[in-house]
Amino acid sequence: MNEIWTEKYRPKTLDEVVGQKHVSDRLKAYVASRNMPHLMFTGPAGTGKTTCSLALAREMFGDEWKGNFMELNASDERGIEVVRGKIKEFARTSPLGGAEFKIIFMDEADALTSDAQAALRRTMEKYSGICRFILSCNYSSKIIDPIQSRCAVFRFKPLTAEDVGGFLRKIVEKEGVEIDDDAVKGLVVVARGDMRRAVNSLQVAASLGRRIDLDLVYQTTGMANPEEVRKILESALGGDFIKARDLLERTMIDFGLSGQDIIKQIHATYFDLSLTDMEKVRLIDKTGEIEFRIVEGSNEKIQLEALLAYLVMIGGSKR
Repeated sequence: MNEIWTEKYRPKTLDEVVGQKHVSDRLKAYVASRNMPHLMFTGPAGTGKTTCSLALAREMFGDEWKGNFMELNASDERGIEVVRGKIKEFARTSPLGGAEFKIIFMDEADALTSDAQAALRRTMEKYSGICRFILSCNYSSKIIDPIQSRCAVFRFKPLTAEDVGGFLRKIVEKEGVEIDDDAVKGLVVVARGDMRRAVNSLQVAASLGRRIDLDLVYQTTGMANPEEVRKILESALGGDFIKARDLLERTMIDFGLSGQDIIKQIHATYFDLSLTDMEKVRLIDKTGEIEFRIVEGSNEKIQLEALLAYLVMIGGSKR
């Protein structure tokens, strides 16, 4: 495997973009009109923000797209000197190949310092005749209001299970990978709406050179099998603290999990348990407290066992 599959199978046109039709349709209208405002793409990671930017540039500029498109990662180049240097230098030069304007794509723009954002605001205004900006961010609230007001905002949503599963099956078919249906569903669970995570997880599992099953998916993605986590919680709620503790320890060792990893899965599993809403509320409240203690540096083994003890007490109140 010489290529990263997330790049090899990245959609090249707006029609190929998965799960963001409400975005791609509006972008195609810009291509048809040969004009666009400054844009801001906001939403979770792995939902197609960079892909849409590249596809838009390809369709807008054709073969000349690379000369009229500059990509920057603001988390690496986040200071005011980048805005005054690289960005201004690219923005002030004329477009190539008869294009109406050029595009500067700033990934992770919410990492820009406040001074850099203030400088960028003026640059966007001054060179808007020959240059358009696309700002990509996970949290639009971290972008100053003057920049937001200059942009058309596109909100990307997490991809559905059907979108992720369908795209994975296309890759599996083209790569000749043998995979169980349960493993595809497991990859969808692991992805949580993030296509990049799903494709990378699939490639890691496929690199072992054997048929991909559900256990292999969880072993290679740093997540425990949800059924194993459920058994831990049910054992504790059933009053068997020692069994729950042993299952927890074995699961963390088998899947190579930290305390923060396992507690996130424990939290997600509460909603599948046969408990009243009030009991779930109490468990989530306690889990949030335990998670905070772990993050702050408490011994994760003691804190997780304290959570299991609380589960035993919750279960005991029902018996």
